[in-house]
Amino acid sequence: MEIPILQDIVIILGLSILIILLFQKIKVPSILGFLLAGIIAGPHAFNLISSSHEVELLSEIGIIFLLFVIGIELSVKELISMKNTVLIGGGLQVGGTILFTAIIAYLLGLPLNSAIFLGFLFSLSSTAIVLKLIQERGEITAPHGRVALGILIFQDIIVVPMMLLTPILAGDGGDIVSTVLFLILKIIGVGAVIYLLARYIVPRIFSMVVKTKSKELFILTTVVFCFAIAWLTSSVGLSLALGAFFAGLIISESEYSHQATVNVLPFREIFISFFFISVGTLLNLEFFIQNILVILALVIGVVLLKMLVVGATVLLLKYPPRTIFLSLFSLFQVGEFSLLLSGVGLDNNIIPDSIYQYFLAISIITMGLTPFLIAAAPKITYSILKSRIPASVRHRLESFNKQKSTEENSNEPKKLEDHLIIIGYGINGENIAKAARNAEIPYVIVDTDPVTFRKAKNNNEPVIFGDATNSLILKHLHVQEARVVVIAISDPGATKKIISNVRLYTKTAFIIVRTRYVREIEENIKLGADEVIPEEFETSIEIFNRVLKKYLVPYNEIMDFTASIRSSDYEMLTSVKGRPHKPSLQHLHIPNREIVTLSVQQNNRDIVGKSIQNSGIGKNFRVTVLAIKRDTQYITEILPGTKIKQGDLLYIFGNPVNINRLNEELSY
Repeated sequence: MEIPILQDIVIILGLSILIILLFQKIKVPSILGFLLAGIIAGPHAFNLISSSHEVELLSEIGIIFLLFVIGIELSVKELISMKNTVLIGGGLQVGGTILFTAIIAYLLGLPLNSAIFLGFLFSLSSTAIVLKLIQERGEITAPHGRVALGILIFQDIIVVPMMLLTPILAGDGGDIVSTVLFLILKIIGVGAVIYLLARYIVPRIFSMVVKTKSKELFILTTVVFCFAIAWLTSSVGLSLALGAFFAGLIISESEYSHQATVNVLPFREIFISFFFISVGTLLNLEFFIQNILVILALVIGVVLLKMLVVGATVLLLKYPPRTIFLSLFSLFQVGEFSLLLSGVGLDNNIIPDSIYQYFLAISIITMGLTPFLIAAAPKITYSILKSRIPASVRHRLESFNKQKSTEENSNEPKKLEDHLIIIGYGINGENIAKAARNAEIPYVIVDTDPVTFRKAKNNNEPVIFGDATNSLILKHLHVQEARVVVIAISDPGATKKIISNVRLYTKTAFIIVRTRYVREIEENIKLGADEVIPEEFETSIEIFNRVLKKYLVPYNEIMDFTASIRSSDYEMLTSVKGRPHKPSLQHLHIPNREIVTLSVQQNNRDIVGKSIQNSGIGKNFRVTVLAIKRDTQYITEILPGTKIKQGDLLYIFGNPVNINRLNEELSY
């Protein structure tokens, strides 16, 4: 059985691969590769796609996943803190763009209704492109990222009233009042459902799913929840993307948000490519080539107009100059919802086909410019701010900067730096966390086991639920700023993958790995581990340490011996080349009596330099000196006149309490 959509997927994705491979060599953003693939495969070029409608549906899924991930990266509190940016900033940007576009279009001879509708189209920016690029740059929580997100959220909401107003502009209003009232009621109902889901249902469902330890079930639950909320909002007339954003916000309040992001990202990357391809298919190449000069002039005009409106909006929100310029370089393009709205305008005969083709060309070109301008925005902004700005303008900008600097800094999340990352909260991980807490070392824990994760949460530990083999989870842990990474899990394959991924982000972090077997040491070190501690021999070393103590080997020699074993990667345990010193004393087993070796470390005036009798060792400490090791000689015949010197090793017989008292005198 032939499936047409499958053939189209192979063609457009295969074509995209070839183009993007070429673009990567010349360092051109991948988004442009997808746009070009759509243009080539579209009906106005080689017409390689037979199921264009199905491709558009796939592109919608990509936008759903994109907004879902954006929602996860935020929180409800952060969204509430952005209310001024969403309502005031979004309102000023959309209203200002509509006003100036309508005036210019009307003066150029377009009817008033068409001029206003063009204002609708140009007021919307590309949520898919802007948020994808900003997210990839890690700037979603930066001031300009928050401004862009707030304005884009308002645009996604306002597109619904625009669609309702479009028939009115065309002279076919219908019963608009009842339609709006019914829409408001449905929105209130959806809000109530989302609140109940976020408060009572979703946390319990995810808790049950995580306990199963089934990765497949977790992924399925995440995707179904995302689509369910998107479908719910779509059913009341709002966009699918807005519903996906709300779904992400709900999950962001849970403890499993990071892992949910990891699971969704592969789907997002695949499906969002269909969006850019579908946009490319819309361009009429023949019309574009014939009117190239007019189109370029219109592109310049639209970009400048949108930049001026966005800049003025962010300025009125009292953000500093840097945020103003970075924001206007992000929101200058025409968006995907404009393409959707333009179809409604065509159906209602508000704009003629020629104007529609100009609009499509402007949209695609501005979308294509977006990756370049967002990438160059920091350098351009720096150059502008360093250039000669009139004193009055500079003074005005600086006054806004002072008013907003405190707010902007407070909005920045506090990043971990110079910290310890503990991967795995088993016995070893828990003990390391305790030691780090007592030593006041900043640390963060990551684990995927629901039991140990819950245990860490109950212990008020800074823990993240996630799979550390995934590079995105490591990014959330700020691994690039970490000083030490301790991998305390019992999965050899996962351990190796974590080491490799950590080294992709940082070459300076000190990686300590716990393994079960010595044979794993060499490979882990080759991958980038700095120190590998195998459980297989560490237990043996601890037991042997205690054996050596019973054989009266001095403590410092025991430490040297074990250190030499570890420094040689435990080879000495498989082929011991030398033997530790063992004094030729017979083991004695007398109740409550021990034979130990004490080192005369300090020049104690009451003992050192005096004879056994005058030192009071027998009288004051009630112990017996059996022998003395001095340099390489042994003094086994102990007389009352035998002197004690600094550096001697004393073999003592006596009660453990009394021996400890004497040791304190000799050591401090």
